[in-house]
Amino acid sequence: MSRYTAEAESGMKGITFPAWHGKHYVTLAELLVRLGSFGLDLTWRVELDWFVDPRCVEMERRSAESGMDTLTLLSLTTPFLQLIDAEACGFAGDELVVVLTEVDSSLWDVRAVDEHVLSELRHHYPDAKDL
Repeated sequence: MSRYTAEAESGMKGITFPAWHGKHYVTLAELLVRLGSFGLDLTWRVELDWFVDPRCVEMERRSAESGMDTLTLLSLTTPFLQLIDAEACGFAGDELVVVLTEVDSSLWDVRAVDEHVLSELRHHYPDAKDL
């Protein structure tokens, strides 16, 4: 899906889990919050296959430029924004450190260089499986 995916798969570990837990949909905003301090200083670039909301246009515009900080991305994804086939790539400087991939509004694949991030997410989403 993304120009970053091959790089992400080569140097990162990952997990996958259902985007739906009962009637609760895990949003990109929720995942950003779950990243905690790890995600706070990252620069984000988002690629979208479907523009389901006017905010998607702004995400793509900012991504095409120099990316956006975490709080800006968070502001564009709240309140509730359900994405369809989207990928958010988080960079620390020039290094890709986390990839959040939303697959068809049904799954989240999360790849990260920091195992602690994946452990935290496994705690919140116990049905997560390794990629």
